[in-house]
Amino acid sequence: MLLVEPAVLTSPTIKHSATAHLDLRVHRIPTNAMEPFSHHPQQILETIIPETGSVVGVVSISTICFIVLRFKGKLLSNYLCQGKMNDDARIEEFITKFGPFAPKRYSYEEIKKMTNKFNDKLGQGGFGSVYKGKLSNGHLVAVKFLREMKGNGEDFMNEVASISRTSHVNIVTLLGFCFERSKRALIYEFMPKGSLDKFIYGQGSDNQSRQLEWVTLYDIALGIARGLEYLHQGCNTRILHFDIKPHNILLDEKFCPKISDFGLSKLCERKKSIVSMTGARGTAGYIAPEVFFRNLGGVSNKSDVYSYGMMVLEMVGGRKNVNVEASRTSEIYFPSWIYKHLDQSTNLNINEERTEEEEEITRKLIAVSLWCIQTNPLDRPSMTRVMEMLQGTLQSLELPPRPT
Repeated sequence: MLLVEPAVLTSPTIKHSATAHLDLRVHRIPTNAMEPFSHHPQQILETIIPETGSVVGVVSISTICFIVLRFKGKLLSNYLCQGKMNDDARIEEFITKFGPFAPKRYSYEEIKKMTNKFNDKLGQGGFGSVYKGKLSNGHLVAVKFLREMKGNGEDFMNEVASISRTSHVNIVTLLGFCFERSKRALIYEFMPKGSLDKFIYGQGSDNQSRQLEWVTLYDIALGIARGLEYLHQGCNTRILHFDIKPHNILLDEKFCPKISDFGLSKLCERKKSIVSMTGARGTAGYIAPEVFFRNLGGVSNKSDVYSYGMMVLEMVGGRKNVNVEASRTSEIYFPSWIYKHLDQSTNLNINEERTEEEEEITRKLIAVSLWCIQTNPLDRPSMTRVMEMLQGTLQSLELPPRPT
């Protein structure tokens, strides 16, 4: 785990200025694996009250018939969209609309063959299990086999719809899918290094061997920022991920990061910045506050920015942002813990030697992540701005406000 402290602070008051910057010292101390903070998402119900008006005049019989037919058509459309249509039929219709742009479709028997009857299991989660596989051309793949469950297949359709629209070095590539009634699977390119969480929480018997170099952490953070910026600005249709966390960042053999797991994503027109949501989505500890409390602002791409900031802080700290096992209450929430030491100008012994470049990387990652987790979405930078901050000089960064 890393502890962050200021070298010198002349005043406990944190001011915003173009010249103010973080001067932090960072060192690693041993820590146990931390459990994420959990709370129950609140359902936010929106009531839409249609405005009505009166129409004065003479309307022909034919016009009345036209309006009635259109009204019935809309009711039927709403009826289908609310899940009344057969689950299989809805997904089949959804896939058909993709036409030639749809990824390759595999049968369940082909899935069993490429995974050698699901012999090599890579991992498991709430969505199902992931298996290592091989295509007929020898290309290694990861097969995400979704567990059987009742529902309208929204997660499956979200993932196919979202990732099929992407083509970026920092977005995992969807190679194909399987859909045979309750048997649903997604075939991705294989990532030999696995997920990012395995390298930042000190998991395994030899904790030190799990830690990444500061330059590598910086490259990973910058790569993820590029991937998110592409989803928000580079696609014809804006894609909001809503589940950015270390577990959903995959690493190739050169530790190039790739964003994965689009099951909770939402598509949004480029000209729109706010999306409509009736309930919270994401993972506790990474969910932006406006997702729960709509009075803070609309849910938008800035919600992904918040998740990104929380994740980068975990990359720097080597621990979960919320440590419920901390001996002191002040150490439970890591972002506040950093600011506590900034305010008090605490001097701690340095247990880790770092080069000047590594020290600047550390301070820069902290500054950028603290900007990203501001409570007000309007105070958070866009991912385009995040990339600029990461690639700019530390001296050019303003000191961010205290996280709340």
